[in-house]
Amino acid sequence: MDIVISDAGVTTEAARVAPQDDQLHRTIDWKGAFWVASGVPALVLFSIGGIAGAVGTPAFAVWAVSMCLGFVQSFTYAEIAGLFPNKSGGAAVYGATAWLKYSKLIGPLSVWCNWLGWTPVLSLGCTIAAGYILNAWAPIPAADSPLVQQWLGTHAGSTAAQAVAALTPSIRTWSLIGFQIPGVVTVSLGAAFFIGALLVFAVFAIQHRGILGTARVQLVVGLLVIIPMLILGVVPLVNGSVNWANFSPFVPLAEPNAAAPGAWGLRGWTLVLGGLFIAAWSTYSFETSVCYTREFKRPETDTFKAILSSGLLCIVVFALVPFTFQGFLGVKGMIAPDIVDGTGVGAALAAMVRGGPITHAVFVLLMVLALGLSAVTAMAGSSRTLYQGSMDGWLPRYLSSVNRHGAPTKAMGTDLGFNLILLSFAASDSTAFYFILAISNCGYLIFNFLNLSAGWIHRIDNGHVHRPWKAPTAVIAAGGVLAFVNMVFMGAGAQVWNPKALWAGLIAAALIIPVFWYRHYVQDGGKFPDRMLEDLGGVDGELGERKAGVLPYLTLAGGVLVMLASAWIFKL
Repeated sequence: MDIVISDAGVTTEAARVAPQDDQLHRTIDWKGAFWVASGVPALVLFSIGGIAGAVGTPAFAVWAVSMCLGFVQSFTYAEIAGLFPNKSGGAAVYGATAWLKYSKLIGPLSVWCNWLGWTPVLSLGCTIAAGYILNAWAPIPAADSPLVQQWLGTHAGSTAAQAVAALTPSIRTWSLIGFQIPGVVTVSLGAAFFIGALLVFAVFAIQHRGILGTARVQLVVGLLVIIPMLILGVVPLVNGSVNWANFSPFVPLAEPNAAAPGAWGLRGWTLVLGGLFIAAWSTYSFETSVCYTREFKRPETDTFKAILSSGLLCIVVFALVPFTFQGFLGVKGMIAPDIVDGTGVGAALAAMVRGGPITHAVFVLLMVLALGLSAVTAMAGSSRTLYQGSMDGWLPRYLSSVNRHGAPTKAMGTDLGFNLILLSFAASDSTAFYFILAISNCGYLIFNFLNLSAGWIHRIDNGHVHRPWKAPTAVIAAGGVLAFVNMVFMGAGAQVWNPKALWAGLIAAALIIPVFWYRHYVQDGGKFPDRMLEDLGGVDGELGERKAGVLPYLTLAGGVLVMLASAWIFKL
């Protein structure tokens, strides 16, 4: 493939010819990527209750700070994405090449951890959506509802709990099969699982016709979701729904999921770091907008525009929605079980705009659409990470297959199968939801650490390569510092969600070792594909000089030490 470097930037021959059936197609511009990534703002719905339950009054500030950190980091990703107009798969793929000179294993680790961070969005989102659908179709009556009171009136001596159990629709307790994985989870394949599975297959079907068709669907659904979310961020400020007393005292909780205020001691900071840890999974995620560089018509200009526009949208949503949500509900309202698990967020949002039953029904529908929007975004990005990881020799060969529409269907199928397994866990056990989320985010923060470091490594080792957009050096340096800040979040914060989350996350990350060993040494005989470094001018697999010396190794060691020290210092 011819690569032409001119004053106008980098273009490729592939961008000027008809697409081939054996590769991704260049069919979208930055606006298409923006809409494909428009599911990211809806990720606030996954953990808005969980973070409030862990942190308390400072929760809204946690979201705002996390979003600002993600925005600063995004400029590093925008620069390194511009180096690779012929690659798909996102920042992890672009950053992995920086580490290749220093270790064969760090590159695939970055790609793998990015995938671990993104793919569970599909199953977790469909779990919450299934809960909404079940609540609308077969609701469980509240203990103080008229229906329960009527039942108690005809069953003297009974308790409210017995009434709720008697009035619970049978579909809510039905299970096709159930079994236990000792020490892990109890699995019950009931209605929530099968509804969630149907949603997962629907997400797969939407993307089967390629990125252009996906972008068109996301445009329609995105408008239906984003506009109401923006309205929700503004209307409560206007109609008086925000109670300003809900923002004080500005101290963390004494205990997670208990409304009593605590103090700014070591325990309080641990809870706040736990909030920043889980918020990063949502607020950093707009970097997925650069997953589609290989599918951009003009990668030299579309890449930066895509990530900048997505980032600006996320700043507005992640700053406004948690603020007004907390202002309306307060800490006591936000730690309610149905808010923490996500299924009661729709009702709360309807109440924020003082809507009645019809408004409530509309918001429930919008929440299902929002979660579906996020799921499509997740599969679109994570499947292309698998695809490009396979093309570059990191992951098994079968993942590099595409259909005639240019969709990486085997990578999408791998996403689908893996998420059906996760769905069986998350839909069966409410505690599994945040455990899966915490494990996933350990991978995501490892990816961020490696890729923010890749920004300055690329500057040192590949400073001669043309960059369509170049970040200020101070921003690249800030990204290098934030890499270590993310390790603090991971070491200190993962334990807030589950005592085993940090170590489980590290084990999940280590699973890349046998996967990479099989691809690299069994399938490829210890050699990488020549095309891996074509955008950097590599020839015959030549990696070039290690200009950064020992700095990458010191960075890796420092990251591990910061993570372990944070886990040791911050305790609940």
